[in-house]
Amino acid sequence: MFRRTLIAIYYCRPQRSYAVFRFLVTVFILFRRRSRWLLWKPLGPEELVANIRALGASFLKLAQVLATRADFFDQNYLQALRQLHDKMPAMSDRHRQRAFKRAFPEPAVFAEFTEEPLASASIGQVHKARLRDSGEIVAVKLLRENIQFKVQVDIFLLNLFLQLFRPLFTDQTRHSIESVLRAFTEVILQEVSMLQELANLEHFSHVYADSGIRFPIPYQEYSSDTALVMSFEEGVRFDDVEAVSKLDVPFRELMQRLVLFYTEQMLVNGYFHADPHPGNLLVSSTGELILLDFGMVSRIPQQMRQAMIYAVKSAYERDFEMLLSATRRMGILTEESDSNDLSSVAERLFEIFDSDHLDASSMQELAFGILEALKDQPFKLPQDVIYVMRVSSLIEGLGTQYIENFNGIKDILPILKENLPRALGEDRLPLEKIKHELLQLPMTAIKARRVVELAEQGDLVVRMASADRTFLLAQLAKQLRRVGWLIFFLALAFYLQRLQLQWALHLSVVSLLLAALTLMRRKG
Repeated sequence: MFRRTLIAIYYCRPQRSYAVFRFLVTVFILFRRRSRWLLWKPLGPEELVANIRALGASFLKLAQVLATRADFFDQNYLQALRQLHDKMPAMSDRHRQRAFKRAFPEPAVFAEFTEEPLASASIGQVHKARLRDSGEIVAVKLLRENIQFKVQVDIFLLNLFLQLFRPLFTDQTRHSIESVLRAFTEVILQEVSMLQELANLEHFSHVYADSGIRFPIPYQEYSSDTALVMSFEEGVRFDDVEAVSKLDVPFRELMQRLVLFYTEQMLVNGYFHADPHPGNLLVSSTGELILLDFGMVSRIPQQMRQAMIYAVKSAYERDFEMLLSATRRMGILTEESDSNDLSSVAERLFEIFDSDHLDASSMQELAFGILEALKDQPFKLPQDVIYVMRVSSLIEGLGTQYIENFNGIKDILPILKENLPRALGEDRLPLEKIKHELLQLPMTAIKARRVVELAEQGDLVVRMASADRTFLLAQLAKQLRRVGWLIFFLALAFYLQRLQLQWALHLSVVSLLLAALTLMRRKG
Protein backbone atom coordinates (compact mmCIF):
# COMPACT_ATOMS: atom_id res chain seq x y z
CA MET A 1 0.00 0.00 0.00
CA PHE A 2 2.83 2.38 0.84
CA ARG A 3 4.52 1.66 -2.50
CA ARG A 4 1.26 2.30 -4.40
CA THR A 5 0.74 5.56 -2.52
CA LEU A 6 4.21 6.70 -3.58
CA ILE A 7 3.48 5.70 -7.21
CA ALA A 8 0.19 7.62 -7.17
CA ILE A 9 1.91 10.71 -5.75
CA TYR A 10 4.68 10.43 -8.35
CA TYR A 11 2.27 9.98 -11.27
CA CYS A 12 -0.01 12.78 -10.07
CA ARG A 13 2.79 15.22 -9.26
CA PRO A 14 2.18 18.78 -10.55
CA GLN A 15 4.75 18.58 -13.35
CA ARG A 16 3.33 15.36 -14.79
CA SER A 17 -0.30 16.40 -14.26
CA TYR A 18 0.43 19.59 -16.20
CA ALA A 19 1.95 17.49 -19.02
CA VAL A 20 -1.29 15.45 -19.16
CA PHE A 21 -3.27 18.71 -19.19
CA ARG A 22 -1.17 20.13 -22.07
CA PHE A 23 -1.65 16.90 -24.00
CA LEU A 24 -5.45 17.07 -23.67
CA VAL A 25 -5.52 20.82 -24.39
CA THR A 26 -3.66 20.13 -27.63
CA VAL A 27 -6.10 17.38 -28.62
CA PHE A 28 -9.03 19.69 -27.77
CA ILE A 29 -7.67 22.64 -29.79
CA LEU A 30 -6.77 20.52 -32.81
CA PHE A 31 -10.09 18.71 -32.79
CA ARG A 32 -11.99 22.01 -32.65
CA ARG A 33 -9.64 23.38 -35.34
CA ARG A 34 -8.71 26.43 -33.32
CA SER A 35 -5.40 28.25 -33.07
CA ARG A 36 -5.47 28.52 -29.26
CA TRP A 37 -7.60 28.12 -26.15
CA LEU A 38 -7.34 30.85 -23.48
CA LEU A 39 -3.60 31.13 -22.71
CA TRP A 40 -2.55 27.92 -24.42
CA LYS A 41 -1.56 27.10 -27.97
CA PRO A 42 -1.41 23.49 -29.21
CA LEU A 43 1.88 21.65 -28.94
CA GLY A 44 3.63 21.23 -32.27
CA PRO A 45 3.85 17.71 -33.78
CA GLU A 46 7.34 17.03 -32.43
CA GLU A 47 6.53 18.63 -29.06
CA LEU A 48 3.42 16.44 -28.80
CA VAL A 49 5.47 13.30 -29.53
CA ALA A 50 8.09 14.28 -26.92
CA ASN A 51 5.27 14.96 -24.42
CA ILE A 52 3.78 11.50 -25.04
CA ARG A 53 7.16 9.77 -24.69
CA ALA A 54 7.75 11.51 -21.37
CA LEU A 55 4.31 10.47 -20.06
CA GLY A 56 5.07 6.80 -20.62
CA ALA A 57 3.28 3.55 -21.35
CA SER A 58 -0.38 4.56 -21.16
CA PHE A 59 0.04 7.54 -23.44
CA LEU A 60 2.08 5.57 -25.97
CA LYS A 61 -0.92 3.25 -26.30
CA LEU A 62 -3.27 6.23 -26.51
CA ALA A 63 -1.09 7.72 -29.26
CA GLN A 64 -1.50 4.48 -31.28
CA VAL A 65 -5.27 5.03 -31.20
CA LEU A 66 -4.97 8.74 -32.01
CA ALA A 67 -2.64 8.04 -34.94
CA THR A 68 -5.62 6.58 -36.80
CA ARG A 69 -7.87 9.61 -36.30
CA ALA A 70 -7.66 11.78 -39.38
CA ASP A 71 -10.86 13.43 -38.12
CA PHE A 72 -8.81 14.76 -35.17
CA PHE A 73 -5.44 15.71 -36.66
CA ASP A 74 -3.96 16.97 -39.89
CA GLN A 75 -1.26 15.05 -41.77
CA ASN A 76 1.68 16.68 -39.93
CA TYR A 77 0.43 15.44 -36.57
CA LEU A 78 -0.58 12.03 -37.93
CA GLN A 79 2.87 11.46 -39.43
CA ALA A 80 4.53 12.46 -36.15
CA LEU A 81 2.26 10.16 -34.09
CA ARG A 82 2.91 7.22 -36.41
CA GLN A 83 6.62 7.52 -35.64
CA LEU A 84 5.97 6.55 -32.04
CA HIS A 85 7.09 2.98 -31.48
CA ASP A 86 6.23 0.99 -28.41
CA LYS A 87 9.85 0.07 -27.69
CA MET A 88 11.42 0.68 -24.31
CA PRO A 89 14.74 -0.15 -22.64
CA ALA A 90 14.72 -3.45 -20.81
CA MET A 91 13.89 -3.50 -17.12
CA SER A 92 16.83 -3.16 -14.76
CA ASP A 93 17.99 -6.38 -13.09
CA ARG A 94 16.44 -5.28 -9.80
CA HIS A 95 13.04 -4.46 -11.33
CA ARG A 96 13.07 -7.62 -13.46
CA GLN A 97 13.83 -9.82 -10.47
CA ARG A 98 11.03 -8.23 -8.45
CA ALA A 99 8.58 -8.67 -11.34
CA PHE A 100 9.73 -12.29 -11.77
CA LYS A 101 9.30 -13.16 -8.08
CA ARG A 102 5.82 -11.70 -8.07
CA ALA A 103 4.81 -13.74 -11.12
CA PHE A 104 6.63 -16.94 -10.10
CA PRO A 105 6.85 -17.31 -6.31
CA GLU A 106 8.31 -20.77 -6.92
CA PRO A 107 11.47 -20.25 -9.03
CA ALA A 108 11.71 -24.00 -9.69
CA VAL A 109 9.28 -23.59 -12.63
CA PHE A 110 12.11 -22.99 -15.10
CA ALA A 111 15.32 -24.94 -15.62
CA GLU A 112 16.66 -22.00 -17.63
CA PHE A 113 15.56 -18.37 -17.93
CA THR A 114 17.29 -16.00 -20.33
CA GLU A 115 17.74 -12.68 -18.53
CA GLU A 116 18.20 -10.71 -21.74
CA PRO A 117 14.70 -10.10 -23.19
CA LEU A 118 13.83 -11.00 -26.76
CA ALA A 119 11.68 -7.87 -26.98
CA SER A 120 10.92 -5.01 -24.62
CA ALA A 121 7.89 -2.69 -24.74
CA SER A 122 6.20 -0.17 -22.45
CA ILE A 123 3.91 -2.77 -20.85
CA GLY A 124 6.35 -5.64 -20.44
CA GLN A 125 9.02 -7.75 -22.07
CA VAL A 126 9.41 -11.26 -23.46
CA HIS A 127 12.02 -13.78 -22.32
CA LYS A 128 13.04 -17.22 -23.56
CA ALA A 129 12.98 -20.01 -20.98
CA ARG A 130 12.91 -23.79 -20.58
CA LEU A 131 10.42 -25.58 -18.34
CA ARG A 132 11.93 -27.74 -15.63
CA ASP A 133 9.29 -30.49 -15.74
CA SER A 134 9.02 -31.10 -19.50
CA GLY A 135 12.15 -29.43 -20.83
CA GLU A 136 10.06 -27.52 -23.42
CA ILE A 137 11.27 -24.18 -24.70
CA VAL A 138 8.73 -21.45 -23.89
CA ALA A 139 8.26 -17.70 -24.24
CA VAL A 140 7.52 -15.79 -21.03
CA LYS A 141 5.77 -12.41 -21.28
CA LEU A 142 6.56 -10.57 -18.06
CA LEU A 143 4.72 -7.38 -17.06
CA ARG A 144 6.70 -4.41 -15.79
CA GLU A 145 6.53 -3.86 -12.07
CA ASN A 146 3.39 -2.01 -10.88
CA ILE A 147 2.37 -1.25 -14.49
CA GLN A 148 -1.27 -2.16 -13.80
CA PHE A 149 -1.57 0.39 -11.00
CA LYS A 150 0.29 3.04 -13.02
CA VAL A 151 -2.17 2.59 -15.89
CA GLN A 152 -5.12 2.97 -13.51
CA VAL A 153 -3.65 6.25 -12.22
CA ASP A 154 -3.22 7.51 -15.80
CA ILE A 155 -6.83 6.61 -16.64
CA PHE A 156 -7.92 8.53 -13.53
CA LEU A 157 -5.94 11.61 -14.62
CA LEU A 158 -7.34 11.46 -18.15
CA ASN A 159 -10.92 11.20 -16.94
CA LEU A 160 -10.38 13.99 -14.40
CA PHE A 161 -9.17 16.47 -17.02
CA LEU A 162 -11.78 15.29 -19.51
CA GLN A 163 -14.48 16.24 -17.01
CA LEU A 164 -12.93 19.72 -16.76
CA PHE A 165 -13.13 20.10 -20.55
CA ARG A 166 -16.61 18.56 -20.81
CA PRO A 167 -18.56 21.89 -20.72
CA LEU A 168 -16.47 23.16 -23.64
CA PHE A 169 -17.35 20.28 -25.95
CA THR A 170 -20.24 20.12 -28.35
CA ASP A 171 -22.25 16.91 -28.24
CA GLN A 172 -20.50 15.71 -31.38
CA THR A 173 -17.02 16.54 -30.07
CA ARG A 174 -17.66 15.00 -26.68
CA HIS A 175 -18.98 11.78 -28.23
CA SER A 176 -15.91 11.40 -30.47
CA ILE A 177 -13.36 12.11 -27.75
CA GLU A 178 -15.13 9.93 -25.18
CA SER A 179 -15.34 7.05 -27.67
CA VAL A 180 -11.58 7.27 -28.23
CA LEU A 181 -10.93 7.31 -24.49
CA ARG A 182 -13.25 4.34 -23.98
CA ALA A 183 -11.47 2.40 -26.72
CA PHE A 184 -8.09 3.28 -25.25
CA THR A 185 -9.19 2.25 -21.74
CA GLU A 186 -10.45 -1.11 -23.00
CA VAL A 187 -7.24 -1.75 -24.93
CA ILE A 188 -4.82 -0.72 -22.18
CA LEU A 189 -6.65 -2.68 -19.46
CA GLN A 190 -6.57 -5.76 -21.69
CA GLU A 191 -2.86 -5.38 -22.33
CA VAL A 192 -1.89 -5.09 -18.66
CA SER A 193 -3.78 -8.27 -17.75
CA MET A 194 -1.98 -11.44 -18.75
CA LEU A 195 -5.00 -13.53 -17.75
CA GLN A 196 -7.08 -11.54 -20.26
CA GLU A 197 -4.47 -12.14 -22.95
CA LEU A 198 -4.45 -15.83 -22.01
CA ALA A 199 -8.25 -15.94 -22.46
CA ASN A 200 -7.92 -14.14 -25.82
CA LEU A 201 -5.30 -16.63 -27.02
CA GLU A 202 -7.37 -19.66 -25.95
CA HIS A 203 -10.49 -18.24 -27.61
CA PHE A 204 -8.62 -17.49 -30.83
CA SER A 205 -7.10 -20.97 -30.93
CA HIS A 206 -10.58 -22.48 -30.61
CA VAL A 207 -12.52 -20.21 -33.00
CA TYR A 208 -9.86 -20.20 -35.73
CA ALA A 209 -8.56 -23.73 -35.38
CA ASP A 210 -9.10 -24.41 -39.11
CA SER A 211 -7.89 -21.06 -40.42
CA GLY A 212 -4.46 -22.27 -41.54
CA ILE A 213 -2.85 -19.81 -39.10
CA ARG A 214 -0.73 -21.08 -36.20
CA PHE A 215 -1.01 -19.66 -32.68
CA PRO A 216 1.20 -20.14 -29.62
CA ILE A 217 0.08 -22.81 -27.15
CA PRO A 218 -0.58 -21.26 -23.71
CA TYR A 219 0.49 -22.90 -20.43
CA GLN A 220 -2.33 -21.96 -18.11
CA GLU A 221 -0.85 -23.72 -15.07
CA TYR A 222 2.23 -21.44 -15.11
CA SER A 223 0.50 -18.19 -16.13
CA SER A 224 -0.87 -15.43 -13.87
CA ASP A 225 -2.17 -11.88 -14.19
CA THR A 226 1.42 -10.59 -14.37
CA ALA A 227 3.01 -13.25 -16.61
CA LEU A 228 2.00 -15.35 -19.62
CA VAL A 229 3.83 -18.57 -20.47
CA MET A 230 3.34 -19.97 -23.99
CA SER A 231 5.11 -22.10 -26.56
CA PHE A 232 8.14 -20.55 -28.21
CA GLU A 233 7.37 -20.03 -31.89
CA GLU A 234 10.21 -19.78 -34.37
CA GLY A 235 10.00 -17.99 -37.67
CA VAL A 236 11.07 -14.90 -39.55
CA ARG A 237 9.24 -11.59 -39.41
CA PHE A 238 6.74 -11.08 -42.20
CA ASP A 239 8.44 -7.81 -43.18
CA ASP A 240 11.92 -9.40 -43.45
CA VAL A 241 11.86 -9.60 -47.25
CA GLU A 242 15.26 -11.25 -47.62
CA ALA A 243 14.54 -13.96 -45.04
CA VAL A 244 11.03 -14.70 -46.38
CA SER A 245 12.29 -14.91 -49.97
CA LYS A 246 14.68 -17.71 -48.92
CA LEU A 247 11.72 -19.82 -47.75
CA ASP A 248 10.46 -20.22 -51.31
CA VAL A 249 6.90 -19.35 -50.32
CA PRO A 250 4.91 -17.30 -52.89
CA PHE A 251 4.15 -13.91 -51.39
CA ARG A 252 0.71 -13.61 -52.95
CA GLU A 253 -0.25 -16.94 -51.42
CA LEU A 254 0.80 -15.67 -47.98
CA MET A 255 -1.01 -12.41 -48.54
CA GLN A 256 -4.19 -14.10 -49.71
CA ARG A 257 -4.15 -16.36 -46.66
CA LEU A 258 -3.70 -13.34 -44.37
CA VAL A 259 -6.50 -11.35 -46.03
CA LEU A 260 -8.89 -14.32 -45.94
CA PHE A 261 -8.09 -14.77 -42.25
CA TYR A 262 -8.84 -11.15 -41.42
CA THR A 263 -11.98 -11.17 -43.54
CA GLU A 264 -13.15 -14.11 -41.45
CA GLN A 265 -12.30 -12.22 -38.25
CA MET A 266 -13.76 -8.82 -39.03
CA LEU A 267 -16.81 -9.60 -41.16
CA VAL A 268 -17.91 -13.12 -40.26
CA ASN A 269 -17.05 -13.69 -36.59
CA GLY A 270 -16.59 -10.10 -35.40
CA TYR A 271 -13.75 -11.14 -33.11
CA PHE A 272 -10.37 -10.04 -34.41
CA HIS A 273 -6.71 -9.45 -33.68
CA ALA A 274 -6.44 -5.65 -33.77
CA ASP A 275 -2.64 -5.30 -33.88
CA PRO A 276 -1.21 -7.19 -36.90
CA HIS A 277 2.06 -5.24 -37.10
CA PRO A 278 5.12 -6.99 -38.61
CA GLY A 279 6.55 -7.95 -35.21
CA ASN A 280 3.42 -10.00 -34.46
CA LEU A 281 3.44 -11.92 -37.77
CA LEU A 282 5.99 -14.66 -38.40
CA VAL A 283 6.52 -17.05 -41.30
CA SER A 284 7.78 -20.50 -40.33
CA SER A 285 10.36 -22.51 -42.28
CA THR A 286 7.48 -24.53 -43.78
CA GLY A 287 5.59 -21.42 -44.93
CA GLU A 288 3.06 -21.30 -42.06
CA LEU A 289 1.79 -17.95 -40.83
CA ILE A 290 2.21 -17.51 -37.07
CA LEU A 291 0.27 -14.84 -35.18
CA LEU A 292 1.63 -13.51 -31.87
CA ASP A 293 0.58 -11.09 -29.09
CA PHE A 294 -3.11 -11.24 -28.20
CA GLY A 295 -3.16 -8.29 -25.84
CA MET A 296 -5.13 -6.17 -28.34
CA VAL A 297 -8.23 -8.07 -29.40
CA SER A 298 -11.46 -6.34 -30.37
CA ARG A 299 -15.08 -7.36 -30.92
CA ILE A 300 -17.40 -5.85 -33.51
CA PRO A 301 -21.12 -6.08 -32.63
CA GLN A 302 -23.24 -7.94 -35.17
CA GLN A 303 -25.25 -4.85 -36.15
CA MET A 304 -22.07 -2.85 -36.80
CA ARG A 305 -20.50 -5.77 -38.68
CA GLN A 306 -23.50 -6.16 -40.98
CA ALA A 307 -23.53 -2.42 -41.65
CA MET A 308 -19.83 -2.57 -42.62
CA ILE A 309 -20.52 -5.49 -44.96
CA TYR A 310 -23.34 -3.63 -46.68
CA ALA A 311 -21.14 -0.54 -46.99
CA VAL A 312 -18.56 -2.59 -48.92
CA LYS A 313 -21.33 -4.32 -50.89
CA SER A 314 -22.86 -0.96 -51.83
CA ALA A 315 -19.50 0.26 -53.11
CA TYR A 316 -19.17 -2.71 -55.45
CA GLU A 317 -22.77 -2.41 -56.63
CA ARG A 318 -22.63 1.42 -56.84
CA ASP A 319 -25.76 1.58 -54.70
CA PHE A 320 -25.85 5.02 -53.10
CA GLU A 321 -29.01 4.37 -51.06
CA MET A 322 -27.49 1.21 -49.59
CA LEU A 323 -24.32 3.14 -48.73
CA LEU A 324 -26.34 5.90 -47.08
CA SER A 325 -28.29 3.37 -45.04
CA ALA A 326 -25.10 1.53 -44.02
CA THR A 327 -23.31 4.69 -42.88
CA ARG A 328 -26.31 5.67 -40.77
CA ARG A 329 -26.47 2.20 -39.22
CA MET A 330 -22.77 2.47 -38.39
CA GLY A 331 -23.41 5.82 -36.72
CA ILE A 332 -21.12 7.75 -39.07
CA LEU A 333 -23.91 10.01 -40.32
CA THR A 334 -26.50 11.52 -37.99
CA GLU A 335 -29.79 13.31 -38.53
CA GLU A 336 -27.81 16.54 -38.73
CA SER A 337 -25.90 15.25 -41.74
CA ASP A 338 -26.92 16.22 -45.24
CA SER A 339 -26.98 13.14 -47.46
CA ASN A 340 -26.06 15.31 -50.44
CA ASP A 341 -22.65 15.97 -48.84
CA LEU A 342 -21.92 12.29 -49.06
CA SER A 343 -22.56 12.02 -52.81
CA SER A 344 -19.11 13.27 -53.91
CA VAL A 345 -17.36 10.97 -51.42
CA ALA A 346 -19.56 8.07 -52.57
CA GLU A 347 -18.69 8.67 -56.22
CA ARG A 348 -14.99 8.64 -55.38
CA LEU A 349 -15.43 5.42 -53.44
CA PHE A 350 -17.44 3.82 -56.26
CA GLU A 351 -14.79 4.71 -58.82
CA ILE A 352 -12.06 3.12 -56.69
CA PHE A 353 -13.99 -0.11 -56.23
CA ASP A 354 -14.98 -0.20 -59.91
CA SER A 355 -11.68 0.64 -61.51
CA ASP A 356 -9.21 -1.87 -62.94
CA HIS A 357 -6.56 0.80 -63.40
CA LEU A 358 -5.71 2.23 -60.03
CA ASP A 359 -2.64 4.15 -59.02
CA ALA A 360 -0.46 3.18 -56.09
CA SER A 361 -2.20 5.22 -53.41
CA SER A 362 -2.58 3.21 -50.22
CA MET A 363 -5.69 2.14 -48.34
CA GLN A 364 -4.64 4.43 -45.52
CA GLU A 365 -4.27 7.44 -47.77
CA LEU A 366 -7.66 6.73 -49.28
CA ALA A 367 -9.30 6.47 -45.88
CA PHE A 368 -7.70 9.70 -44.71
CA GLY A 369 -8.74 11.41 -47.93
CA ILE A 370 -12.38 10.46 -47.34
CA LEU A 371 -12.14 11.68 -43.74
CA GLU A 372 -10.65 14.95 -44.96
CA ALA A 373 -13.60 15.40 -47.32
CA LEU A 374 -16.02 14.87 -44.43
CA LYS A 375 -14.17 16.90 -41.79
CA ASP A 376 -16.54 19.88 -42.00
CA GLN A 377 -19.64 17.70 -41.89
CA PRO A 378 -21.49 16.58 -38.73
CA PHE A 379 -20.28 12.99 -38.70
CA LYS A 380 -18.61 10.77 -36.17
CA LEU A 381 -16.33 7.82 -36.68
CA PRO A 382 -17.00 4.86 -34.36
CA GLN A 383 -13.92 3.22 -32.93
CA ASP A 384 -14.96 -0.12 -34.45
CA VAL A 385 -14.62 1.43 -37.91
CA ILE A 386 -11.27 2.94 -36.94
CA TYR A 387 -9.93 -0.47 -35.90
CA VAL A 388 -10.97 -2.02 -39.21
CA MET A 389 -9.36 0.84 -41.12
CA ARG A 390 -6.19 0.46 -39.06
CA VAL A 391 -5.99 -3.28 -39.63
CA SER A 392 -6.62 -2.80 -43.38
CA SER A 393 -3.88 -0.19 -43.66
CA LEU A 394 -1.41 -2.33 -41.69
CA ILE A 395 -2.05 -5.32 -43.96
CA GLU A 396 -1.69 -3.11 -47.02
CA GLY A 397 1.61 -1.81 -45.57
CA LEU A 398 2.92 -5.37 -45.33
CA GLY A 399 2.18 -5.84 -49.04
CA THR A 400 4.29 -2.84 -50.00
CA GLN A 401 7.33 -4.50 -48.39
CA TYR A 402 7.37 -7.03 -51.25
CA ILE A 403 5.85 -5.30 -54.24
CA GLU A 404 6.99 -1.76 -54.99
CA ASN A 405 3.61 -0.50 -56.19
CA PHE A 406 1.48 -2.90 -54.22
CA ASN A 407 -2.05 -1.50 -54.10
CA GLY A 408 -4.18 -2.48 -51.16
CA ILE A 409 -7.39 -1.50 -52.92
CA LYS A 410 -6.68 -3.43 -56.08
CA ASP A 411 -5.07 -6.54 -54.59
CA ILE A 412 -6.87 -6.98 -51.29
CA LEU A 413 -10.46 -5.86 -51.76
CA PRO A 414 -11.27 -8.23 -54.66
CA ILE A 415 -10.55 -11.07 -52.25
CA LEU A 416 -12.90 -9.39 -49.82
CA LYS A 417 -15.53 -9.10 -52.55
CA GLU A 418 -15.41 -12.85 -53.17
CA ASN A 419 -16.14 -13.50 -49.52
CA LEU A 420 -18.99 -11.03 -49.07
CA PRO A 421 -21.73 -13.57 -49.89
CA ARG A 422 -20.42 -15.91 -47.20
CA ALA A 423 -20.18 -13.06 -44.68
CA LEU A 424 -23.79 -12.11 -45.44
CA GLY A 425 -25.01 -15.69 -45.42
CA GLU A 426 -25.84 -15.48 -49.14
CA ASP A 427 -23.74 -18.45 -50.18
CA ARG A 428 -26.48 -21.03 -49.60
CA LEU A 429 -27.87 -23.00 -52.51
CA PRO A 430 -31.36 -21.91 -53.68
CA LEU A 431 -32.91 -25.06 -52.17
CA GLU A 432 -31.22 -24.34 -48.85
CA LYS A 433 -32.49 -20.75 -48.93
CA ILE A 434 -36.06 -21.90 -49.58
CA LYS A 435 -35.82 -24.47 -46.79
CA HIS A 436 -34.44 -21.84 -44.42
CA GLU A 437 -37.24 -19.37 -45.23
CA LEU A 438 -39.94 -22.06 -44.85
CA LEU A 439 -38.60 -22.96 -41.44
CA GLN A 440 -38.79 -19.30 -40.46
CA LEU A 441 -42.43 -18.84 -41.58
CA PRO A 442 -44.12 -19.91 -38.30
CA MET A 443 -41.91 -17.53 -36.31
CA THR A 444 -42.51 -14.74 -38.83
CA ALA A 445 -46.29 -15.21 -38.55
CA ILE A 446 -46.11 -15.07 -34.75
CA LYS A 447 -44.04 -11.87 -34.88
CA ALA A 448 -46.45 -10.27 -37.36
CA ARG A 449 -49.47 -11.10 -35.17
CA ARG A 450 -47.65 -9.67 -32.16
CA VAL A 451 -46.97 -6.40 -34.00
CA VAL A 452 -50.68 -6.08 -34.88
CA GLU A 453 -51.70 -6.75 -31.26
CA LEU A 454 -49.31 -4.15 -29.91
CA ALA A 455 -50.51 -1.60 -32.45
CA GLU A 456 -54.14 -2.21 -31.47
CA GLN A 457 -53.27 -1.80 -27.77
CA GLY A 458 -51.27 1.35 -28.38
CA ASP A 459 -48.13 -0.32 -27.02
CA LEU A 460 -46.13 -0.55 -30.25
CA VAL A 461 -42.55 0.56 -29.67
CA VAL A 462 -40.44 1.71 -32.62
CA ARG A 463 -36.72 1.23 -32.20
CA MET A 464 -34.49 3.88 -33.67
CA ALA A 465 -30.94 3.65 -34.92
CA SER A 466 -28.45 4.30 -32.19
CA ALA A 467 -27.07 7.40 -33.90
CA ASP A 468 -30.54 8.92 -34.45
CA ARG A 469 -31.61 8.15 -30.90
CA THR A 470 -28.44 9.74 -29.56
CA PHE A 471 -29.03 12.84 -31.67
CA LEU A 472 -32.66 13.30 -30.52
CA LEU A 473 -31.78 12.76 -26.87
CA ALA A 474 -28.91 15.23 -27.17
CA GLN A 475 -31.26 17.85 -28.64
CA LEU A 476 -33.78 17.28 -25.86
CA ALA A 477 -31.07 17.53 -23.22
CA LYS A 478 -29.84 20.77 -24.79
CA GLN A 479 -33.33 22.32 -24.62
CA LEU A 480 -33.78 21.22 -21.02
CA ARG A 481 -30.44 22.77 -20.07
CA ARG A 482 -31.49 26.07 -21.62
CA VAL A 483 -34.81 26.04 -19.79
CA GLY A 484 -32.95 25.27 -16.58
CA TRP A 485 -30.63 28.23 -17.07
CA LEU A 486 -33.59 30.49 -17.89
CA ILE A 487 -35.36 29.54 -14.65
CA PHE A 488 -32.13 29.99 -12.68
CA PHE A 489 -31.44 33.52 -14.00
CA LEU A 490 -35.04 34.63 -13.46
CA ALA A 491 -35.12 33.25 -9.93
CA LEU A 492 -31.78 34.88 -9.14
CA ALA A 493 -32.98 38.24 -10.51
CA PHE A 494 -36.18 38.19 -8.43
CA TYR A 495 -34.25 37.17 -5.31
CA LEU A 496 -31.69 39.96 -5.73
CA GLN A 497 -34.42 42.56 -6.22
CA ARG A 498 -35.93 41.61 -2.86
CA LEU A 499 -32.68 42.46 -1.06
CA GLN A 500 -33.19 46.21 -1.78
CA LEU A 501 -29.43 46.78 -1.97
CA GLN A 502 -27.72 48.83 -4.65
CA TRP A 503 -25.25 46.13 -5.71
CA ALA A 504 -28.03 43.53 -5.66
CA LEU A 505 -30.19 45.67 -7.97
CA HIS A 506 -27.31 45.96 -10.44
CA LEU A 507 -26.73 42.19 -10.36
CA SER A 508 -30.46 41.59 -10.80
CA VAL A 509 -30.39 43.62 -14.04
CA VAL A 510 -27.43 41.53 -15.24
CA SER A 511 -29.29 38.34 -14.36
CA LEU A 512 -32.39 39.52 -16.27
CA LEU A 513 -30.23 40.29 -19.30
CA LEU A 514 -28.72 36.80 -19.13
CA ALA A 515 -32.24 35.33 -18.92
CA ALA A 516 -33.23 37.34 -22.00
CA LEU A 517 -30.18 36.14 -23.91
CA THR A 518 -30.96 32.55 -22.92
CA LEU A 519 -34.55 32.95 -24.14
CA MET A 520 -33.42 34.48 -27.45
CA ARG A 521 -30.97 31.65 -27.97
CA ARG A 522 -33.70 29.11 -27.33
CA LYS A 523 -36.00 30.73 -29.86
CA GLY A 524 -33.18 30.90 -32.35
